[in-house]
Amino acid sequence: MKYTSIIFLTHSYWPRQLKIGLQGDVTDPRTNSFLHILDILPRLQKLPKYILLENVKGFEMSSTRDLLIQTIENCGFQYQEFLLSPTSLGIPNSRLRYFLIAKLQPEPFPFQAPGQVLMEFPKTESEHPPKYAINAEKKTEEKKTGPKICFDSSTQCSGKEAILFKLETAGEIDRKHQQDSDLSVRMLKDFLEDDIDKHSFFLPPKSLLRYALLLDIVKPTSRRSMCFTKGYGRYIEGTGSVLQTTEDVQIENIYKSLTSLSQEEKIMRLSMLQLRFFTPKEIANLLGFPPEFGFPEMTTVKQRYRLLGNSLNVHVVAKLIKILCD
Repeated sequence: MKYTSIIFLTHSYWPRQLKIGLQGDVTDPRTNSFLHILDILPRLQKLPKYILLENVKGFEMSSTRDLLIQTIENCGFQYQEFLLSPTSLGIPNSRLRYFLIAKLQPEPFPFQAPGQVLMEFPKTESEHPPKYAINAEKKTEEKKTGPKICFDSSTQCSGKEAILFKLETAGEIDRKHQQDSDLSVRMLKDFLEDDIDKHSFFLPPKSLLRYALLLDIVKPTSRRSMCFTKGYGRYIEGTGSVLQTTEDVQIENIYKSLTSLSQEEKIMRLSMLQLRFFTPKEIANLLGFPPEFGFPEMTTVKQRYRLLGNSLNVHVVAKLIKILCD
């Protein structure tokens, strides 16, 4: 068997928890291992033929990224950067990540767009670069002002988008409807387990009360889901979607005038949705792990969520490797 040298780097080398503009970037101790690789790379007697790097969105605007590009250019690598999500492969899960592929060769990639981060996979070698791209040299982002919170569609929010039900703007709801109407993306039901104890994954009443207006609720027929993080199952806000298992219940009717109800009435109404967490196996399915994949029996559900939250989408990485090695 012929082996090919390849360096595969992941986002653990960059402080992902801190917001852009606040992170220590190259001065943060957590980048030391990555900076060490960049330091020794030019001094290797034999350079790797390929490099594949994954990181969180935002890395493309960091000084660490600039040092990476400078280093691999000096070493003679041709490279291309991407911001990709599994939805581009028809997988109903948003997991936007930064990727870089680099090859030790004199000629550029057929699809190479210097200084740009491509937002989709290249189609074929003969096609022009994708038109949806961002400038990798741009270091500042427009400040985004969050919508003013209104709990009823009749409430007037001067100068802001009106919130309908839940803490969602009309634009956010429209975006979700568009995602669910995208027939190029499969339905979530293709990734769900058939025989599970649903009750063990139901959201507890306390969580329903506290986070009712923040939940990202999807159905088996939905063609979208949020990125699942390592805090899924323990924390609610921003860690991933929850599944509505009673598909015949209209969520709009459940949330109508919800804030005016007593706690007991709220729990009774929200319980009609039968909301549950996705199981670790279902998240693994969305991440592209093979059907035979499993965890050791002694691994707790909490540990499984943590491991999956720090994982990669297998299909996205596989396609990038194929592009890199062709």
